[in-house]
Amino acid sequence: MSFVLPPEHEAFRGSVREFAEAEIAPYAAEWDRLHHFPVDVVRKMGALGLFGLTAPEEYGGAGEDGDFTSLCVAIEEIGRVDQSMGITLEAAVGLGINPILTYGTDEQKQKWLPDLVTGHALAGFGLTEPGAGSDAGATATRAELVDGQWRINGSKQFITNSGSEITSLVTVTARTGQRDDGRAEVSTFIIEAGTPGFEVEPAYDKLGWHASDTHPLTFTDVHVPEDNLLGERGRGFAQFLAILDDGRVAIAALAVGCIQACLDLSVQYAGERTTFKVPIGTKQGVAFQIADLQVMAEAARVLTYKAAALKDSGRTREEFRQAAAIAKLYATESAVTATRIATQVFGGYGFMEEYPVARFYRDAKVLEIGEGTSEVQRMLIARGLGLPVE
Repeated sequence: MSFVLPPEHEAFRGSVREFAEAEIAPYAAEWDRLHHFPVDVVRKMGALGLFGLTAPEEYGGAGEDGDFTSLCVAIEEIGRVDQSMGITLEAAVGLGINPILTYGTDEQKQKWLPDLVTGHALAGFGLTEPGAGSDAGATATRAELVDGQWRINGSKQFITNSGSEITSLVTVTARTGQRDDGRAEVSTFIIEAGTPGFEVEPAYDKLGWHASDTHPLTFTDVHVPEDNLLGERGRGFAQFLAILDDGRVAIAALAVGCIQACLDLSVQYAGERTTFKVPIGTKQGVAFQIADLQVMAEAARVLTYKAAALKDSGRTREEFRQAAAIAKLYATESAVTATRIATQVFGGYGFMEEYPVARFYRDAKVLEIGEGTSEVQRMLIARGLGLPVE
């Protein structure tokens, strides 16, 4: 297996990079400062086809011209200039479109996908709750079938793309009963924005990702049609675990973009900043740290695109899951380290918000948490090795 991307992917990278540097990079600091979610740029990303890279042509997607690797390339390049817009793309496709594309009925796909794929609308992915994060089986939100409708009560937290002016729906997990073995039966539902009883709480005041849209959600006697069940009843937990496997690789791609940004910024600064009449890049203490950034970028990229290639080639779920966990663990932890190194290279300036490394420093930490913490990734990797870890 070659980890050199083919020419068509590199050509695509060039077009996304050109877009990111023209339409996002000049404004990212202001969006971050104002906590502004730029809907107009989201629509431009849709016009460029970034939300449809994994979707069939019949819904407005790229069809055979796109694949999961292309999505990772796009996320990396957007994330290289702005992690907030990178996570917006990652969540819109991996967590918004993917559940409906993978598990939806023909009617559900026809109703929701065209607007999501073209960037005219966004969807959220409601899994995490105040008492159920990595332990998703502890879901407390409940759904009861009453007179041909599902009545849903509960709450979700940390949900990306869930409260923007173009959010059209969220998919949520909820308990629908109890299995014979005593475990909760968990199913998945589509809840349309604006449904009575569905309340989008005020946006979080986050450490990073200031320009992404993230809210807690509350459901109070929310009624949705029986046909809004997504996938098979009782398979919601398994469905969302499979969705998260894909998402972990996409988050790894976002982390690669972060590392690459730190490398690029550090190389430029070390060549321009002088001390004792010479550039600081001539000092081994600085140069060696930047060399480490190059190693991290290369290694994280190889692991990420290996996992993406396994996805595109249709390898077994077990093989892909292991590769996804490895890529996510290494790339995200490396991104956190990379931002610390870059901030150190910049010295006092790295502590100032006028320099991008400060924003990347704040944005990076959540990469180790979202879509499964580092501890969860280590657990999955250990299990993949046959260890009986709990």
